[in-house]
Amino acid sequence: MTYLAPVKEMLFVMQELAGLAEVARYPLYAEAGADGELASAVLEESAKFNQAVVAPLNWEGDKNPSIWNNGAVIMTAGFKEALKQYAEAGWQGLIHPPQYGGQGLPKLIATPCLEMVNAANLSFALCPLLTDGAIEAILIAANEDIKAQYLPALIAGTWAGTMNLTESQAGSDLSLVRSRADPQADGSYLLFGTKIYITYGEHDMTDNIVHLVLARTPNAPAGVKGISLFVVPKFLLQVDGSLGARNEVECISIEHKLGIKASPTAVLQFGDQRGAIGYLVGEENRGLEYMFVMMNASRFAVGIQGIAVADRAYQKAVAYAKDRVQSRDLEGSTESVAIIHQPDVKRMLLTMRAYTEASRALAYFAAAQSDAAHAATVTEERTHGQALYEFLVPIVKGFSTEMAIEVASLGVQVHGGMGFIEETGAAQFYRDARILTIYEGTTAIQANDLIGRKTLRDGGKVAQELIASIVTTEANLRASNTKAALAVLKQLQLGRTAFEQVLRYILQQAKPEIKAVYAGSYAYLKLCGLVLGAWQMARALLAAERLHNQDPAFYSAKIITTQFFAENILPQATALAASITEGGAITNAMTIEQF
Repeated sequence: MTYLAPVKEMLFVMQELAGLAEVARYPLYAEAGADGELASAVLEESAKFNQAVVAPLNWEGDKNPSIWNNGAVIMTAGFKEALKQYAEAGWQGLIHPPQYGGQGLPKLIATPCLEMVNAANLSFALCPLLTDGAIEAILIAANEDIKAQYLPALIAGTWAGTMNLTESQAGSDLSLVRSRADPQADGSYLLFGTKIYITYGEHDMTDNIVHLVLARTPNAPAGVKGISLFVVPKFLLQVDGSLGARNEVECISIEHKLGIKASPTAVLQFGDQRGAIGYLVGEENRGLEYMFVMMNASRFAVGIQGIAVADRAYQKAVAYAKDRVQSRDLEGSTESVAIIHQPDVKRMLLTMRAYTEASRALAYFAAAQSDAAHAATVTEERTHGQALYEFLVPIVKGFSTEMAIEVASLGVQVHGGMGFIEETGAAQFYRDARILTIYEGTTAIQANDLIGRKTLRDGGKVAQELIASIVTTEANLRASNTKAALAVLKQLQLGRTAFEQVLRYILQQAKPEIKAVYAGSYAYLKLCGLVLGAWQMARALLAAERLHNQDPAFYSAKIITTQFFAENILPQATALAASITEGGAITNAMTIEQF
């Protein structure tokens, strides 16, 4: 079975939950005509492209991944042509500024397109994803010369971008970065060092690759305060902007991986002899600050990858469950039936569907907050949108990717023994999903960020605001007074209460029992994902009840999925709250020697 983009579901979430109409009224997006009609047209075209061009390459890339050959990387057959079509259709420039060739559309419209390309082919999608991150970093921090030289080709998709952070001794702790950048008389720098885990660090799909590299200048202070950011192109630019000589950046190997096999993960050597020529982005010693712009965009995008893989695994499992005839119906049929008739198979499929829909709703809601932060005309609205978006990013990244592993695993289980056989394709989604909780900051890093920077730093202000929004939705469920609404209300109240209990604990115990609090960071992130996802699903139920007569099959399925999430998945929040408030001390009780 091939991929079918859930366009109707995506538009429902955008319009009913994320507030597309409000986003479209911002002057910046009104000029681009970013209303519901345009969104529908963009999503339909994105669906056609990814279903017809990108998705068919997914299994081929898993069987015949990229190959390293004496410093060059040869991509899976068809990838180069697909990326060329992707670029020519304008998908790389969807959200980027028109003055550099982009279309200037809101993140809320771009996000479903991002989900589609990742669902179609995760390995392929990583190339434009990293290019988007490089574009964001250059837009935020680079001078006008660098912007003019690099942004048009990156946004056009004829050049690709990368992030170069990690070194063998500097994984998550970037204070240990050793790569150096020596200033030259002409204002350039010569870079020396080795970077690892560089996604699409070398390939044959674009004319140039623009590396964003963290390195230290000679007199830089120690630690993270001494890191600068540099643009280091694969091919240097001549005065007229055309491509010149090859820069001293060499791919010395690519990794052999569990999943995303067609995506080359490179080891790059900068400056093996004279030095790789690079150009400072922004000011010296502010590189980590700039790189976090790129990383924040990438972290949100990785969360969308989780949703994408989960949806693809769900579609695959549903198709198999409808086709696989095995055993009799429990109600007494004398003939064997498709396994989708069995209650436990329905449980697995509904779990997959509910997790995916809840995560999608929360992510699209976050995208709309980013648009408010970027385009609202009132300062307070921009500030509010930014605060909400920043709080939600680690949840979108951490919860959605952990969810994707569980959903992909269930997809294998639905297939039974055939799920363990590579030819069915179910195993690829499981293998591909496994990286999502690791790169662009592990789940533990997202969880620590959620507690430290996003909860403690503002004294729980944003968390309290979200809780207040949940209370408002509870009142609306109560007013609806339908059987489904009341069933969801009962569980949402319990989930919200658990959220409140944990928030109080974190705020009160962070200073006296900091290790106990952080021992519950993963559980806190998961609790936030569950409760906030349930909140969005509850809002979806209310919208579905209002719109039910327009499409009874679609909206009744939405109501059933919401009630299933509330009654079968959300109750985990209460147990998580207990583990956070009571289990932190025992987590830290065992000595290092006892392990």
